[in-house]
Amino acid sequence: MSGRIADATWPELEQIDLVVVPVGSIEQHGPHLPLDTDVTIAVGVAEAVAAALDGAWVAPAVVYGSSGEHQAFPGTSSIGTDVLRLMLVELVRSMRTWARRMLFVNAHGGNLQALTGAVRQLVDEGHDVAWAPCATEDVDLHAGRTETSLMLFLCPSSVRLDLAEAGNTRPLTEILPALVTSGVRDVSANGVLGDPAGASAKEGALLLERMVRDVLTRAAVATP
Repeated sequence: MSGRIADATWPELEQIDLVVVPVGSIEQHGPHLPLDTDVTIAVGVAEAVAAALDGAWVAPAVVYGSSGEHQAFPGTSSIGTDVLRLMLVELVRSMRTWARRMLFVNAHGGNLQALTGAVRQLVDEGHDVAWAPCATEDVDLHAGRTETSLMLFLCPSSVRLDLAEAGNTRPLTEILPALVTSGVRDVSANGVLGDPAGASAKEGALLLERMVRDVLTRAAVATP
């Protein structure tokens, strides 16, 4: 048996094997994608991962993340690395009283430090927990073709294609110093790092399939 934890009753959740927790963020994604883009992608990947694993359940998403680099844009709602790390630690401590294993599926790069720190601490405490990114070799930086394609597949009604426009298309190695010191707005006035041109739901479906495959592979060997 499996499903969404939020829809279950407590007797259905006794002695379950795996809880998959989507981790996203509420942050700007350019003029054409919604603030919950990372949440939508994390949930989409997590649900597909759970469907491929016998006895896996999907938890409600952790919707707030560490998004300080986007704070110059209205709507961005960040709780920071320290709070996110502590939240993930306490969440696992609670859920592990009734679930054998846990897997975080993360769709926002800014959450990396919190996730690695939380998982390292939890593994040291004896918990069976791992994390995996929603990533493939085709992922661009932010609100470009990759995320636009994924959203056209997962939630097309939320995409404003008529407002889509290219942002800063330089590679991360060139813009990273400015990103770290000044945030996204210093390198991209519209918040886009990439170019959404050519995005399609068909490409989004293929990307999601690759992400799910990658998570399933990583989860089997993941270490903190």
